[in-house]
Amino acid sequence: MSYVVWFAEFQPEHAGQLGGKCASLGTMTVAGMPVPPGFAVTTDAYRFVHANPEIANAVHSLLGSFDPSNLGKLAAVSLELRNLVESAPVPTEVEDSVREGYAALAEMCSDPRVPVAVRSSATSEDLPDASFAGEHETYLWVQGPEAVLSMVRRCWSSLFTERAIAYRAQMKYPHDSVQMCVAVQKMVRPKAAGVAFTLNPRDGDRSQVAIDSSWGFGEAVVAGEVTPDNYLVDKVLYEITKRQVSSKEYEYRLGENGVERVAIVDERREQPSLDDAEIKAVARLARTAEKHYGCPQDVEWAVDLDLPDDANVLLLQSRPETVWSRRPVPSVATQGDYMASIVATLTSPLHAQSKSG
Repeated sequence: MSYVVWFAEFQPEHAGQLGGKCASLGTMTVAGMPVPPGFAVTTDAYRFVHANPEIANAVHSLLGSFDPSNLGKLAAVSLELRNLVESAPVPTEVEDSVREGYAALAEMCSDPRVPVAVRSSATSEDLPDASFAGEHETYLWVQGPEAVLSMVRRCWSSLFTERAIAYRAQMKYPHDSVQMCVAVQKMVRPKAAGVAFTLNPRDGDRSQVAIDSSWGFGEAVVAGEVTPDNYLVDKVLYEITKRQVSSKEYEYRLGENGVERVAIVDERREQPSLDDAEIKAVARLARTAEKHYGCPQDVEWAVDLDLPDDANVLLLQSRPETVWSRRPVPSVATQGDYMASIVATLTSPLHAQSKSG
């Protein structure tokens, strides 16, 4: 069994052990995209949970005929199952593999207590007819091998959060059919972070990259806790065709107790979180991911304060965009004039810019 797979050593045959998020991180790393280094704690490491009779029996007895509409019972069941998973003895070889992985990452980064993000990557993410986004846990700025092991356990147990249990029950997925992989990845110290779509999510226009950005870690943007700055960038000329700077009230940033949610001081709230060079770099990075995967992407990115300006925009995640990209693309042939279509694509962003400028 393989308990740890480095993103830089990812091969297609690893995909079944990694879940969608970690497989994507491995794919992007091997493709040469700027992804922070790290490794996956594979589903082989998680299998001890299914092999534990106490946990297996609890899953079947507590969830076998579970009514997810009973919210009081849901909370109690979730707490019991999570406590069981987090307190179960972990095989020595699994713990040793995680410790050795963290030590190797620390040496690579020249920091014996290198801060890492510990993120859930469940195999349920790969199901074509379901969306488990936000159901499982992520822990930021984790330092030291024992803390990493503790957060890996919590990611395993997050298969039994209230939301995850209720969603599987609603979708009629067996509770014991899902495996959990965990990403352990060097933390970025971000100036700004956010998401980008390689189409305009308002109307599906594939000639544009849409960027949402705010100060600090990207959690505030992903969770919808701030109104982010919004930019549109033309894919051909990389001209910024729209910019909307918002008042950003909160940010997640590094504090005395790790990553903390804090109020943004007044003078920074109205300032753009990205300059023009950074906006274009994010757009190019998102476009690179789209070209690699061959379909519109929804990416997470960050601008790292610790890296030089020409290499500080990092790709944290990329997944297929699932709303507009499932709709058929209008055929150019139906427009009757191929050249007119090409010219319209090239010039309409400039036209929009001149009107808005």
